[in-house]
Formats: sequence, structure tokens, C-alpha cells
Amino acid sequence: VRSPNPAFGTVEVPLISTFMLSTKKGKEAYVEPVVDADGYRFTVKAGPPPPGAKAGTKLARGAHFRCLMSGTPIEPAYIKAEGTAGRMGARLLAVVAAGDHGRVYLSPTDEHETAALRARPEWKPEASVPERLTGGTCYGYGLTTFGDLFTSRQLVALTTFSDLVIETRDRIRQDAAAAGLTDDDQPVRGGGTGSNAYTEAVSLYLSCGISRLANRLATICVWNRPGEKVEQVFARQAIPMTWDYPEANPFSGKTGSWSGSLDWIPEAMELFPEMASRKSAAEQQDAVSHTQMATPIVSTDPPYFDNIGYADLSDFFYVWLRRTLRSVLPDVFATITVPKAEELVASPYRHSNNKAHAEAFFMKGMSQAMRRLAEQTHSGFPTTIYYAFKQSEERDERGVSSTGWETFLEAVIAAGFAVTGTWPMRTERPTGVKAAVNSLASSIVLVCRRRPADAPLATRRNLVDALQEELPPALVHLQRANIAPVDLAQAAIGPGMAIFTRYAKVLDPAGRRITVGEALSLINQTLDEILAAQEGEFDADSRWALAWFDQHGFDAGEYGSAETLATAKNTSVSGMVQAGILHAQAGRVRLLRPRELPGDWDPKADDRLTTWEVVHHLVRALEQRGEEKTAELLYQLRGAAGGARELCYRLYAICERKQRAAEALDYNGLVQAWPELSRLAVSEARMRQTEMSLNAD
Repeated sequence: VRSPNPAFGTVEVPLISTFMLSTKKGKEAYVEPVVDADGYRFTVKAGPPPPGAKAGTKLARGAHFRCLMSGTPIEPAYIKAEGTAGRMGARLLAVVAAGDHGRVYLSPTDEHETAALRARPEWKPEASVPERLTGGTCYGYGLTTFGDLFTSRQLVALTTFSDLVIETRDRIRQDAAAAGLTDDDQPVRGGGTGSNAYTEAVSLYLSCGISRLANRLATICVWNRPGEKVEQVFARQAIPMTWDYPEANPFSGKTGSWSGSLDWIPEAMELFPEMASRKSAAEQQDAVSHTQMATPIVSTDPPYFDNIGYADLSDFFYVWLRRTLRSVLPDVFATITVPKAEELVASPYRHSNNKAHAEAFFMKGMSQAMRRLAEQTHSGFPTTIYYAFKQSEERDERGVSSTGWETFLEAVIAAGFAVTGTWPMRTERPTGVKAAVNSLASSIVLVCRRRPADAPLATRRNLVDALQEELPPALVHLQRANIAPVDLAQAAIGPGMAIFTRYAKVLDPAGRRITVGEALSLINQTLDEILAAQEGEFDADSRWALAWFDQHGFDAGEYGSAETLATAKNTSVSGMVQAGILHAQAGRVRLLRPRELPGDWDPKADDRLTTWEVVHHLVRALEQRGEEKTAELLYQLRGAAGGARELCYRLYAICERKQRAAEALDYNGLVQAWPELSRLAVSEARMRQTEMSLNAD
């Protein structure tokens, strides 16, 4: 955008999130801006970056930047105004090429920039980008149509490939007829099996390649600096603003190319060799109004209250698919954009910005849909309902509640379902964006059956007693199944709601029916009590460290307070210093961070081994040395690592409550890696036994 400083008002200054091009160790590369009186240019340099390179021209999170020429702050409102007025542009920052030994980064040239600007697309999507999205939207910065999300050169590439998909149909049909297929006009949507249906089917698969190409050939893509590759638009369910983006070469054969986009499709098809010999069909119906299911066995992943507006997001692909498939599937692509009015999502902006009306719409629709399922589902089989989004907690007079979960579970219960079980399923990839945030690592599946007509009544006291009796063993089962700490509170809803929904009603002392929101609060409260009770199984030093960590984290606190707490936990500050978990100096005390622990630690030589110490040495080893070396350490620990996972669960709960994201990721990561670490540790044990046996022989 143009500089807000009048002295440089004719200079378009860059909005750059970082000057780093590669952060791969030993292969670092960065952009250095060279500023003179009239403007600036970019040069690319290799090696460790200078201070400030990682920050680019950013001053803070969001759209807060500084003028490269003058240092003047550039406010979000100014950037939005410039973008909305059509005065936001782009500059070539660097060129990345494939070299013999990896990526090569080059300074931009006028020829490259001129070539990019010379492209003139004949068509672009005019459908509107969503003005509001839960995860963020670029709409407010002037990118108001889907065509605005692509450079001119990207639009030329996408429209050309789209046109070629259409143009190849004659050739495909000729080949199909030559191969012996009946040369008829029966469409694939009508069950045709001749050359025309074959042609349309191939067009469908090629169009999936267009979708994959668009997902990595847009200005919303970002450059993965450690991995040195183009990341897709939908790393999360949003269309956020991006300040610097890669423009992939569709002919490169790399990520973001046509061949790279297309290769995955036949690979996926080859995994299903039996599909060709089996008759199958898919049909789209409205779950709220459908009257009869052909096969009444239900497994569903329902809408997530206000979490994700899939219909809004679908338009990104729909506008391109419609261009190539309108003649193949005219009913599906009859509308300019995806139909949205009936989507079961509690989005206030679809209801005149009225949150109450949005929630009422969701509740009514979800209740009707669930009732339809309950009426028609086979009595011999359970209904399974997936959910993979976290409780978004809110505090009110009842304690902690979750509006989305309340509304959804109220609908499930009102339909006559009772929860009979919970199945954690590993469905999410723990890589990319999800590895850096506290997103769910699993889908938790609610197993439901129709509630018996003679289900009993219960009091609030009955419910609390049942939760305290039945939730602890259920929680231990989940922990032993290695459910990730990030998923634990979510997974505990299942056995908790199984108790709550076994009753026709649960009544408080005044005879009022207890709501799902109150039941969720009781489940979460009981979960906290169970995790706190597990502390009693740890050694005295670890119990002290837990209490201190809850108050101070890894920051320092007063020696006197530490000694008082140590007395209460039947330990001592000096003893914990000796144990190697604590640093005490000048009247201040703090827990040692994992990276401060010695790398040559030998647990067999440690005469004061604590669970706290075990966890943090494992965290350090996993971060610094990888899974194989960590497994070797786990092998050396043997039985001494027994309570490590349980301590991780407790530490994660503290970190989440105290909003200590970095530490939370460490503890969650150790638990998630535990099965593989255990497997490698067993392999290590077998290898050493074999060596001992050979030596004995």
C-alpha cells in the first residue's frame, strides 16, 4: 500500500510478515531490503539472518505494519481502506528454483515481474467471498470476490486447465469407444456405462485435479519456510488475509503444479480395487426432512454449531467445478454458488446478526434431524456421532459451560437418544498447522441408542454420586488408550453423558430438570477432581513441583513460599535442588526447564529419581534428539516411567487453564508419541537381550 507518511506518499511500501525464505538449519535464506531516497529493492542472501529479519515489516499481530521508508506505523484501518479502494498491489519479493541439492533462492528481476504482470485472464470467478468466517476472512481488505484471490497468471493457468478438461472429452469418448464401450449418450448421473458415461466420469476426476490445483495456486497460500514448499489455502477452515504468498509454477512437477495436483487422484482410486465390481450409489438429502432411509444404519459427523460454515467455504471450489462440470451434473451445479439458507449452522449474520435467532435455528433443525434418525435407525445397531471440535468454554453463574455442546447434546437427548459409549478415533493428522495449536488430535465418537421408554428419574445427588463412582475408571481407560491430553476433556464427555442420559430426567432439589449445560459443568468439575486426586500417587517432590508449577510455571518465586509448600508436601527445597529439578539462588526458587536439564543424565545413577524429572528429561530428549534416542532413555527408565503419562495429563490441564501454550504442546506431544516410544523401547530391549545371549554363547 502507499506509505501513510506524506513524505513518501508516492511510494508503495511492502506489508511483509517475515523476510525469511528458508529457516531450514544450515540452509537459511532471507530477503534484505535495500532502501534509497527514491524507493527500495530486494536482494536475497544466504546464511543466518540479521536481527529483525523474522519480523519483516510487521509491528504486531494482525494488520499492524511499519513503513519501510520512514518507520511510520501502518494501522489496520488504513490498510483496509486502501484495499477496499482497490489501491493494494503486490511486488515480487524473491524467486525460488529447484537446484541440484535443494531449493535455490534468487533476487527478483524486472523481467520476472514484467512476465507476471503481462498475464491477461479471459475469465475469473465473480462470486462473493464470505464477509464473515469463524476462522477469519480476507473480505475486509478488498478481496471481495473469489476471482480476487488469484493473481492474473494464476487465473490464466486455472482457466486454461479447466477449459482443457472440457476439450479432452471428445478424445476420451473416442478412446472409450475404441476400447469397446457402447457408444451411447447415457450420462453417468443416470447410471450409464457406455462411452459417454465413461467420459463424464473421467471429467469428474480431472476436475478434482482442478480443485487441488486451485487450493495451492492462490494468493491465500503461504510459504512453508522450514519445509520450503507451498502450503494450501485451507490449512484451516477459513480464508484469512495473507501478506506474502508463493505463486507456484504449474509446470514444475512440484507442490502446486498440475501433475502434483493430479497424481493423488489415481493413487486414491487404486486403493479401492473392488469398487469397480460393486454397485454403489450416493444420494444427497436434507437430514431435517428426509422420510425414509434405505439402510437404517447411521454414522454421522454433524455440523459444529457456529464453528465452521462449510457452505461458505465450499464456494472456493464450487466456482471452478461449476465451470467444468455444469453439463455433467446440471442438478448439482444449478445455482451460481452453493445453497446456504438451510445449512445447519448457528451463524448470526444469516439471521440479521441476531445470536439468539441463530441458536434457535440450529437447535430446531438439529432436533428435527436427530429425531428423524432416532425414528428410523435400526434397533439392532447403534448410531455413531462423530465430533472433532473442542468445547469453547464460557464462564457464567453455573461455572464453565459450552453453548455449542449444550445445544447439540440437547438435540441428541431430545430426539430420544441415550449415550452408551465413547470411541476415541485417530482421524486428524498431527502435522502442519495442527501441530502448532491445541486443536483436537482425535475424533471422539458418541455411541447412541434409543433411550428405553421406562428410563428412571434421578436426583442431582444421584448424578453426582454416579459420576464420582463411574468416571474415574472410565478416565483411566481413556488414559491407558493413550488419548491425547488435548482430547481428554472432550473424550470425558462421552462416559459422563452416558451416565446423564440413562435417566429420563435428572431433577434438582427444587424439582427442576437439570439441563445439559449443568450436566457438562458437573462432568468437567468431576474430571478436574479426578486429575487432582491422581496427584496422590506421585512422589513428594513431584507433588511439590506440580503445586509450584500451578502457581509460577517455570518462573521464579520466593524461597520462603517454596519452603512452606515443601513442608506441607513432606519434602525440602535443598533436597529438590539435589534431585536436579530446582534452581535456588539469592532467595529465589524456580523449576528447571527441560532444555536446562543435563543431556548426559543417567537415571540408574540418580539416587533421588522423581516422576517430575522423568517427564521433563523425556520432553527434552524428544525435542532435541528425536524418538529413537528418547526410546533408549525410556528403556533405561523401565518401571520408573510408570507415572509419567499421568503427570503429563495433569500438567497439560494446568497449562490449558493458565494459557501456557508452549508447555502444553510439550506434554501433549509426549503422550501422543508414547505408543511409538514404547514400541521402540521394546525393540531396544529385545536387541540388547539378543546381544547378551550372543555374548554368553
